[in-house]
Amino acid sequence: MKSFIRGIAILAALLCFALVPASALASESLNVYTIWSERYATAVFDEFTRETGIKINFLRFPSGEVLARLIAEKNNPQADVFFGGIADAFVAGKGEGIFEHYVPAGAEEIPAVYRDPEGYWTGVAMDPLCFMFNRAFLEKNSLTAPTSWNDLLDPVYNNGLIMADARTAGTAVSRLFSLVLAMGEDEAYAYQRKLDKNIQQYTKSGAGGAIPIGRGQAAGGVFFIVDALEMQQTGYDVVISYPVEGVVYGVEAMGLVKGAKNPETARKFLDWAAGADMQRIYERERINLIPVHPDVKLENPALDMTDVNLLELDIEWSGRERTRLVERWVDEIVH
Repeated sequence: MKSFIRGIAILAALLCFALVPASALASESLNVYTIWSERYATAVFDEFTRETGIKINFLRFPSGEVLARLIAEKNNPQADVFFGGIADAFVAGKGEGIFEHYVPAGAEEIPAVYRDPEGYWTGVAMDPLCFMFNRAFLEKNSLTAPTSWNDLLDPVYNNGLIMADARTAGTAVSRLFSLVLAMGEDEAYAYQRKLDKNIQQYTKSGAGGAIPIGRGQAAGGVFFIVDALEMQQTGYDVVISYPVEGVVYGVEAMGLVKGAKNPETARKFLDWAAGADMQRIYERERINLIPVHPDVKLENPALDMTDVNLLELDIEWSGRERTRLVERWVDEIVH
């Protein structure tokens, strides 16, 4: 993992990447990295622009890649804000010194479990993991949707599962955390060695396998619920289920990049995004995330997690252990 991040760092330095040309910085604008899809990010950022007149330039990458880029650009930051990343990436980044302490105005209304006690990140949504399978594949093989992690070891799924790559995707790292909490670490890795026999491919992004599964090119995989519900909304006949052993949920967060070139504008955005009105955009725009602001009512029954075994993840622990667990996954599973 360390060599991977160093490689990204060298590449970023050689390319001297910049979000926008210097001439564009003369007017008030903001540069943002996000893991959110184009549709989700545009809905949120355009609303901020409408309300404030401040233009947002954003680039999308998987969570691990954003972390690698921010580390690579540490001495010359190209982004002002990281928005929507999984909280454990912020904890790991805090240890690398790439985030600035800032508590947005009104953030104290968000429950403490969704905020960094030191003020380096603030949560904006919950996003549990789930199983997503192609309905036609299940029916063809007389299967019901899987309800246990062990169901995924069935030989019927040989070369039929698509999972995200833990080196780049926060979805995959959350999958690792789920298995470690549900089974214990050594058993989780023994399980993944067996599971690997059924894997068709590991994708760079968390949602990378969603469309192939929807099209019937693969049987199923593990995704964040936001991506699985998006597939259903766009017309793909996929089935969502959850393992009885449990899954973790990602806390999608935001934070100020240390050394940001537009720090005051960044703080304006973070203040705005910490408010209830930003999270009300989810329902209006059919963004399938669970709000964490207590003033925002959850309307979508598909996001009701009452009957799902959600495993409580210590975010500080996950941030500290992220790199080690990913490196072990690379060494023992994909080598």
